[in-house]
Amino acid sequence: MKTRIGVIFGGSSREREISFAGGRTVYDNLDKALFDPVPVFIDSFGNFILINWEFIYKGSIRDFFPPQDQLPPSPNEYQIYAESLGEIGQPDQLKLINRIGTRIEPSSLNTLIDFAFLCLHGSDGEDGRIQGLLEYYRIPYSGSGILSSCIGMNKALQKVLMKNAGFNVPEFITLERKKWFGTANQKDIYTELKSNFSFPCVVKSSNQGSSIGVSVLHEDDFEKFRYAVNKSFFTYSLTRDEWNTKSFEEKVEFVRTLTDIREGIGIPVKISSKIIFHPEELLSNLNQLFSEPEDVILIESVEGESEILIEEFIEGKEFSCIVIENTDGTPVALPPTEIRKGKELFDYRSKYLPGLSRKITPIHLPSEEIHRIRKECENLFSKLSFNVYARIDGFIKSDGTILLNDPNTTSGMLPSSFFFHQAAEIGLNPSQFITYIIRMSIEARIRDIKSYKIIPWLLQHLDRNITSLKSSKNSKKKIAVIMGGYSSERHISVESGRNIYEKLSSSDRYQPVPIFLSGNDKEHTLHLIPVNVLLKDNADDIKEKVENFDRHPVINDIISECAGITGRYASEGNVQPPLLISYQELASTVDGVFIALHGRPGEDGVVQSKL
Repeated sequence: MKTRIGVIFGGSSREREISFAGGRTVYDNLDKALFDPVPVFIDSFGNFILINWEFIYKGSIRDFFPPQDQLPPSPNEYQIYAESLGEIGQPDQLKLINRIGTRIEPSSLNTLIDFAFLCLHGSDGEDGRIQGLLEYYRIPYSGSGILSSCIGMNKALQKVLMKNAGFNVPEFITLERKKWFGTANQKDIYTELKSNFSFPCVVKSSNQGSSIGVSVLHEDDFEKFRYAVNKSFFTYSLTRDEWNTKSFEEKVEFVRTLTDIREGIGIPVKISSKIIFHPEELLSNLNQLFSEPEDVILIESVEGESEILIEEFIEGKEFSCIVIENTDGTPVALPPTEIRKGKELFDYRSKYLPGLSRKITPIHLPSEEIHRIRKECENLFSKLSFNVYARIDGFIKSDGTILLNDPNTTSGMLPSSFFFHQAAEIGLNPSQFITYIIRMSIEARIRDIKSYKIIPWLLQHLDRNITSLKSSKNSKKKIAVIMGGYSSERHISVESGRNIYEKLSSSDRYQPVPIFLSGNDKEHTLHLIPVNVLLKDNADDIKEKVENFDRHPVINDIISECAGITGRYASEGNVQPPLLISYQELASTVDGVFIALHGRPGEDGVVQSKL
């Protein structure tokens, strides 16, 4: 009997699209020999929906919910989320839900799933609320428990706890919403606060992730400060001149950006005491209000922030480090990744759009410095009582000072995320790493949830199945996935190849063998590559690693530390150097080939003829 894994994703936070994409990744990568995935989508109204599987593969939530034929007319083609339909009642919500799946009561979840894999982000997802609900119904879930989730969500509380525990943190002050908007002269507050920080500084929300609502200020300028503070509170102060000097097309685009949950303040918004649900309605109201004697209009998100942080801007190498619990429960930091970005701020776009930042793993530093970073991250993991896994960000300054920043009890689950990128360095592909996270999470929940029978049985059952799967004769068909090439489409080919590799890795029928092709029209060069090379940023990075493979001593140290994990969960060859292989040798190694190449070769018949 397989364990039923509820993949919980979506939600109402500003990070719901990251949650949606991460949920799809987990759904795809669950080992189908061990688990039955059950997709549970949470909508904007907080409904739990057993979603039909085909909707998981839509590009975004707005592509399917609300259904297109249920959308109000929008002459300016605004895309909206369900909250823009207004305060609709339960019967109307059910009509929408029935188009994509079946609404379920949280109280019935334990009849549908054995375990909840949480892919939620932001409020209601990583702040302890969903964790508390699941504990009430005695459902084990992934990651940290209630208390550490609360700590992981509140950046201001984190910094106080970290400072009191002796960690280096950026200097910071907080500003409450009621103070900022409750005064007639915000410039006085600015003058008061200015004595407690220096420029450059970072202004950000206390309870947001994905760098949403973050600004960097370089100079003493009140207007820029006010704009940054309002942005972090998710408000916008719009002047008559600013509005009236825009063309109609510019007004349409302004509203589009302002109501975007990733870049703007979102919607619904409040102007005075009126709540506005749709971008078209906002556009109309702004035109009307500025036709009257209004000089400034304050537009406030209904889902605003109550507190923001103003903190020191750190000059140094930026890194992110995944910390996991080892088999004995002690924290072990995976190789920290250096973040190299095209601009000073690792914002939403830099994090999730390919090509806007690079990941260097491990961070480019002497080994002893990397181990210092790892040790600091492990200590923080323990001090904040995190469980199973966490993502800890930070900086190392030129003088060697390590400053940790924004520890998170969850991580993005996209294929290119730090979560999978760093696990690959010790030989775990995404499917194997997810299995380990589920197993350790069940063990953590035995300590948290008062269920003396069901959860311990679940752990024993999963352990038996993992052992049985590991010891059974491998009857899976070996499928080579050929990717890369030397055309201008080689990077797209790698994305396609990785996608196929991950689908096959989680299959109970196939075992993928990743093959990277390089060379030219006269001669093809094939390499069987390990999973850490497969997950590099692009085809050129993979080619460089293949031609100049050298495992960092720190990686060897971590592989040794994690031998108990990799010995049970990793596949043979996952950490081997790239292996040069001919078409003839490939024929005797695999049962079939999936061609993930684009352009030439791959689509011109040359590879096919050689096969």
